Amino acid sequence: MSDRLSVLKTYKLYVGGKFPRSESGRVYEVQDGKGNWLANAPLSSRKDGRDAVVAARKAFGGWSGTTAYNRGQVLYRVAEMLEGRREQFAREVAEAEGLGRSKAAAVVDAAIDRWVWYAGWTDKIGQVVGGVNPVAGPYLNLSTPEPTGVVTVVAPRESSFLGLVSVIAPVVATGNTVIVIASERAPLPALSLGEVLATSDVPGGVVNILSGRAAEIAPALAAHQDVNGIDLTGADPALARELEIAAADNLKRVRRPQPVEDFAADPGTGRLTTFLETKTVWHPTGSLGASGSSY
Repeated sequence: MSDRLSVLKTYKLYVGGKFPRSESGRVYEVQDGKGNWLANAPLSSRKDGRDAVVAARKAFGGWSGTTAYNRGQVLYRVAEMLEGRREQFAREVAEAEGLGRSKAAAVVDAAIDRWVWYAGWTDKIGQVVGGVNPVAGPYLNLSTPEPTGVVTVVAPRESSFLGLVSVIAPVVATGNTVIVIASERAPLPALSLGEVLATSDVPGGVVNILSGRAAEIAPALAAHQDVNGIDLTGADPALARELEIAAADNLKRVRRPQPVEDFAADPGTGRLTTFLETKTVWHPTGSLGASGSSY
């Protein structure tokens, strides 16, 4: 028998492209469905949330200014790297959700496919929700989608990886930057996703991942004046109501939690359009009057 000691993994937050510990120095125990210890995860504080907002805002200009095609290429690279770490994520999902290895592997495959699916939408969603509008006059107007800005996402509590990907990918695919509050019970797949993002082409600050208690972190983010939207998917009804009230202070876009979230179903384009704004530009057509004169 080997007398070598195992090197236990230290999970950290992912903020601004770096891996800080919580500024509070706190951690909490993560257990599997049978109560066995898996790891210590950082217990994020409100200060960690504010740091994540700063990082997300700093990254927003560059990420939203990237061409849609290039964003798709960057996100596809993430899927390539997830495929290379498939076994690790299958193990973490199995432990987090109490699944057998084959079912966990199927969940990971579905999550990777979902990431690829959203990556493919980056340069197509504008054609679906934008266009030239009919106007009764010698002019036309063009409507084009633009990202809302910095978005906070309360990740699903039970679907630790497929649900996580399903709420993150559409937000960043459309040019937003995101702060994710991972599932308190099963944060390890989310924290491991940060390691993938750090070694991909996604700029630091585009995705920021916090672990800990949503009830502690989320209210400060919902009230933060530099956060433009919030997805309440993983919030319980009482917390969701509290966050929605706080979000109204600066008119954040809010996606309310649904009674049933089937992340295995066809996602459609609903999440892609939730955090988009529409910009309309008016332009003369060249006709100056009823006589048909033009310039």
